[in-house]
Parts: sequence; C-alpha cells; structure tokens
Amino acid sequence: MDASETTERPRLWTQAGFRTDEWRRAAEEEALTGTEKVILPLETFLALDPAVRETALPRLGVEVLPGEAVEPLVPFLDRLPLVALAFPAFNDGRSYSKAQLLRTRHGYKGELRASGDVLIDQLPFMLRCGFSSFEVRNKTAIERLEAGRLGGIPLYYQPAAAAAPRTAKYAWRRAAG
Repeated sequence: MDASETTERPRLWTQAGFRTDEWRRAAEEEALTGTEKVILPLETFLALDPAVRETALPRLGVEVLPGEAVEPLVPFLDRLPLVALAFPAFNDGRSYSKAQLLRTRHGYKGELRASGDVLIDQLPFMLRCGFSSFEVRNKTAIERLEAGRLGGIPLYYQPAAAAAPRTAKYAWRRAAG
C-alpha cells in the first residue's frame, strides 16, 4: 500500500457510522492534568501512582501492543472505559486473540478499539472478535464504509465473542450460546 491510500488522521468508525473521536493519545502521565479522555500506553498506565490511576480511571483508555499481555488490565476492566488493541501491520493478528480473551474470558464490556493498520477486509472478523470501534486510515476502507459497504460473509461455522445472526435455514451450523 502506498502513501496515497492512507489518510493522515484516522477516522473513528462504529457500526452506527463515523463519529467524532472523544479520546486523545498521550505517552506520559502529565497528560492527566486536564479533564480530557486520554489513551495511554499499557506501560505508562501500569506505572501510574495507584491513587492517580484510580482518580483518573473513568477517563482513561489503554493501548495494548501485540507483544503485550492483557492480563495486567484484568483488575481494572470493570472500570476501564476503553481498551485499544494495536494492529501495527495488517498481517499481525495477535490483537484478534486479545479481543476474544477480553470479551469472553475476562468479560470486558467497555469500548474495544482496533487501531493501526485496519483494512476493510478485516472489519467483519474484528466485529466477530468483539471490537466495537475502529480507527480507519485506509482510503479505500473509508470510502466503502461511507457507502455502507462493510462486506464479509454473513454465515459462520464457529462461535465468536459477537453473536452470529439467528437463522433457521441451517440447523447444523453452530449458534452462539
């Protein structure tokens, strides 16, 4: 993909369409001085003074890179409004597994965001893993989403974090519990 196929700033897409992103990214604790919603790297979040973290938690999001574990976030998941899982390259799928773990094993109910190299062909699979918002930079993906053309295959054989549509046509297909 060349530079002409990406936009500089990502646009935030959900199943309800494109929306304004209320969150901003920061790398250091100093970003917590205001009242804005801030996404911190996992390492920075975990290094926060516990009292500062607890006070700021309602407006904190955490970005987890593919090589980082999600288990350190488990004690905070019931109060953490956003977890962003990074896709630094389209062919790095480790964040799919993290999304599935967060939604199923750890019961995370907050916003689960895909960030990085998010392509249109991946969105249906990301939705099935439990992602709820997407930072989209790819020009083709933006155009197709604006036109309401998500794509994907509507029938599935395997269970997932997001329930498959109910259908009576194929009794032999697995349905989400």
